[in-house]
Order: sequence, then structure tokens, then C-alpha cells
Amino acid sequence: MLKLYNSLTRKLESFKPISPTTVGVYACGPTVYDFAHIGNFRTYNTSDLLVRVLKYNNYDVDYVMNLTDVGHLTGDNLGDADLGDDRMEKTAAKEGRSAWEVAKFYTDAFFKDYELLGLTKPKRFVRATDHIREQIELIQRLEEKGFTYIITDGIYFDTSQFEDYGALSDLDKIEQGARIQINKDKKNKRDFALWKFSPSASSGQGKRQMEWDSPWGVGFPGWHLECSAMSMKYLGETFDIHTGGVDLKSTHHPNEIAQSEAATGKKFVNYWIHGAFILVAGERMSKSLGNNYKLYDLQKEGYDPLALRYLYLQTHYRKELNFTFASLDAAQTALKKLWQDVSSWEDPAESDRPLEKDFKDYEEVFMEAVNDDLNMSKALGVMWELVKSDNPTGAKSRLLFKMDEILGLDIKNRSFEIKKEEGVVPEHIKEMLREREKLRREKRFNLADLARKKIEKLGYIVEDGKKGARVRKA
Repeated sequence: MLKLYNSLTRKLESFKPISPTTVGVYACGPTVYDFAHIGNFRTYNTSDLLVRVLKYNNYDVDYVMNLTDVGHLTGDNLGDADLGDDRMEKTAAKEGRSAWEVAKFYTDAFFKDYELLGLTKPKRFVRATDHIREQIELIQRLEEKGFTYIITDGIYFDTSQFEDYGALSDLDKIEQGARIQINKDKKNKRDFALWKFSPSASSGQGKRQMEWDSPWGVGFPGWHLECSAMSMKYLGETFDIHTGGVDLKSTHHPNEIAQSEAATGKKFVNYWIHGAFILVAGERMSKSLGNNYKLYDLQKEGYDPLALRYLYLQTHYRKELNFTFASLDAAQTALKKLWQDVSSWEDPAESDRPLEKDFKDYEEVFMEAVNDDLNMSKALGVMWELVKSDNPTGAKSRLLFKMDEILGLDIKNRSFEIKKEEGVVPEHIKEMLREREKLRREKRFNLADLARKKIEKLGYIVEDGKKGARVRKA
């Protein structure tokens, strides 16, 4: 049975879906004002693993991820998401293009990286700007129930009216305005914006590019509002699982819970899953330190995107991962070895030989690992046990490819590509290998070693195995 650590209850719990067959999962996605970095993608990788494990357990998964393309203010980094500049508008001014163009450019970049990392495509990617009406309607529901008030810069949620506010993160961890000026018009420092008024023409701040009419005046939605409005539209007023980074546990997710449950009178989400941060060589990732690496930074250095995915798998999602280039090197080496090993195996379709060890033994231990709160490092260990075992390779392939439905390491395709490439080794290289094998059988090992070196000088690698030698391009 699948067990997950629920951030709301702070316990490892057996997963019990609302429906016996279908699971609703909502993931907090990117704010598309910049490229997503490797810390962001670790969070999305955790959501991907969860979805894959659910599917492996025979659930149909209704997977939704948002794209924040308006309303996320820069004050969020300093403790108050209701102050500062809109990230989309700020990038637009910096890059000399419209906010809409910024959103499209970085959304497209996100989709490209998402695909390179082999992440499961949600049933729906949903944009905040496509759901302004739903967000306005949610504010109206809250207004009718007495949970809102209006001040000079917008409409706010009155947290004092919601009895269980802060249950996810504890009230003492919901801080505001630690390094910036606090909005003194708020009734309570933890109250948050539902709708922000656009600056007037007389303010001198200039007209916003992204703004909409509303019953309260021209403006734009608060950052927290979109996730409640969109998740409830597509998954219902109560759904199974909500995922995100641990940084969202302090304010964004408590605010989602408050406004959703205040509006509906129902429990919002049953299970909250939060992934931990990435450190880079022991330090926090940040632009100022120049260590907030993007996927293209790694690709420029010759790393395969799936090497990063392999690296993610080695550390439990609730533990901080210390990223170093040495650890990424090791991950890439291990992954390439895996692909290379499997490339020499029989095609599963050409072999009906069973595993000598009961087929289910490996799969059961693998499933115990992934169902234990996504213990992927243990699952990798089981996978390598299978790879290194003396079982028939065709049988190993069948199970390994099934395991890869969760691991997402593209083992079948990558190993086939290697096998295909090796199949076009020039005939004169094959002849040199045959001559070397003849020398080895005759125990003329010095000459055989010279033959191997000649082959290597021509750009090929000789690998000796139980079934004889083979050659591949270096």
C-alpha cells in the first residue's frame, strides 16, 4: 500500500483516495518570468514521481499544474507577497518586450526543459490569466461570507475570521515584512491580497500591461488566489493531493487553504506533499551567488538532462540535496553505464526465458520502496541488483523497462540507440576484433593487447564479457 508523508498532519499515512480509481493531483508550477532552475525542477520531478507511482498502482491520475503568469510580486522573496513589483511586468521592462511576450517565452522554455527531463505531462497546464473570471467569482463568494475587506491598494482576506488559519505551517512560521515596509492598512499582518488595484494615472507609476475590470475596479489577482480557483475548477472543491516546494508551506499553501475552505466550508486537500530545497556545494541557491543553475547551463557543460534526473533520484525528496558537479559527474557515469549494459541484452520480445529468481521478488521489493513515501534511492538499489544479476537478459529487460515507468530514465530508447550505433561498426574494425579474439584463444596475449590498442586508436572501445568481446564507438 502506498504511504505518503502528509505535511498537514506531519505523519506518514496510508494513502486513501476519495475515488477508488481516480486521484486528483495539483502541482504548483513555475512563475514564468525567468528560466526555471534546477531547484525548481527538483520539485516538479517529485510531483512527476508521485504521479508515476500512482499510475503504477493502477490509479487514473487527473494531474493539473498551474503556470503563474500574473500577480506574483517580488515582495514574496522578502516576506510579503502583496508588496513589490509584479515579476512579469518587471521582466518586461528589463527585456524591452510586453508582459505577454515574456510569459510566452519563458513558458515555452519551461516546456522544453520539462520534456528534456522526461517529466509526465499533466492532463492540464492552466494559466492564471486564462482564469480571471473564476478568481473574481471566488472573491465574490468570500465577500458574501464576510471574509474580505477593502483598503487603499486592494481587497484582502481577513485571516482573523478563519479559525484554523496556519494549520499547515504553524502561525509562528507565517512571517511578514521582515525586511520590507509592512502595509499598515492591513487589519492583521498575516492578511493577504485577493485583488490588487492597478495604479491610477495620477500615481506616476505607469499603466500596467496585465489588468482587468472587476466589481471593485481595475486590477489584477493576488498570487495565492489562482491556485484555489483553478484547482477547484478542475479537481473539485475537495481533492486528493497538492504538491509544491517546501518554501510554499509557510504562506502560499496556508493562504490557499484559508480562502478555499472559507469559500466552500469543506476540506480543501487531503494530502500535502512538499519537496526540500537544493543546496549547491553546501550553499543556498541564489542569483547573487551565481549558483542558480538552469538546465541549459548543465547541457553546455556536456551533461545529459537525464543525469540530473538520476541525481534527483538518489536523495529522498524530503531531504535537502547537495548539488555538486562531482555528484552530477557520478550520476552521468552511472546512467551511461546502465544504458550501455542494457544495450548488450537480448530484446525481451525475442526471449521468453523467465528470471531464475522469481520475477515478482524484484518487483515486490521495488514496489515496497516506491510505495514507502517515494523512497527512490532504495528503488535504484533494487534496480541495480536486477541489472547485475546473472538472470537471462531478455527477462531482465522486461522487468527493467517496467521499473523505468517510474524511474523515467528512458532506458529502453537510450540502450536501443547505443545498440543501433554499435551495429554500424565498420567491417574492418570488426575484422580487427575477430583477429584479436583469435590471438586470445591462442594465448598470445601480448599481441592481443596490441590489437586492442590499435582498435582504440581508431576511436573504438573493446569490452570483454562472458559471451566474448564486443566493440563500440568511444
